[in-house]
Amino acid sequence: MDTPRRVEHQETDRGYVPVYATGIVEQPWASYSKTDHEVWNTLYQRQRELLPAYACKEFLEGVERFGFGEGGIPRFDDLNKVLGEATGWQIVAVEGLLPDEVFFDHLANRRFPVSWWIRRPDQLDYLSEPDLFHDLFGHVPLLLNPVFADYMEAYGKGGMKAHAIGPEALMNLTRLYWYTVEFGLINTPEGMRIYGAGIVSSKGESVYSIDSAAPNRIGFGLERVMNTKYRIDTYQQTYFVIDSFDQLFDATRPDFTPIYASLAEGSPVAAADVLGTDKVFQRGTREGFASGADN
Repeated sequence: MDTPRRVEHQETDRGYVPVYATGIVEQPWASYSKTDHEVWNTLYQRQRELLPAYACKEFLEGVERFGFGEGGIPRFDDLNKVLGEATGWQIVAVEGLLPDEVFFDHLANRRFPVSWWIRRPDQLDYLSEPDLFHDLFGHVPLLLNPVFADYMEAYGKGGMKAHAIGPEALMNLTRLYWYTVEFGLINTPEGMRIYGAGIVSSKGESVYSIDSAAPNRIGFGLERVMNTKYRIDTYQQTYFVIDSFDQLFDATRPDFTPIYASLAEGSPVAAADVLGTDKVFQRGTREGFASGADN
């Protein structure tokens, strides 16, 4: 089998932009180098030591059920046996970023795309595009949770509708994904915890999102999230906090069409802004945050 080509960035007059690929490939297991496996082991070890104090129990339980460890990059076929039996989802190997409509179709049909390639040793702390560790370690454990698995399918179906409506609706829905699936926090009896893949796959942001006094932590509201800008070049200035995965799934039940229309009439909120109507969680200790006034 020919080794799939990693999707690179192409330089244009707008700077570097991702080159999209649409096809599903086989995981090139025999082509992973010793260095590739060592990178996985290093990233896994440091997150596994860190996350029990930071990540939600549903994520940690998923990691354990898959049997992730320091034995090198997992085989997708082995993981799919566990995942399929639990929630009917499957991992599919891809070369990199996917066009929106292709990505939504995968989610709507309970397929999660995972980049087959892994970062280099000099990229342990930062990578501009999602690699195997981000996609697999960050996203897939929560797909063993039935409620979150249903949310992801519903999001994919909603994405296909938004794509048909137009770019503004698509941006609103992209913000929902960003602030939940990628960078979401959850308030638990044990305290504030992480569930977003962009955080749990990052050592620095795992600590920052919970322990730092710098970012805003705001109670989840569907329209508030969908109307809030985000930045991709820094740690988040605002995190949105859900009370449960049921709350997240229930948010996908309404028809978003009137929400898109309503949001189109106003202006988006800057990433760092706090509104008077926001429920703000004031940082206390890692084990507990105080809720500010819900004005």
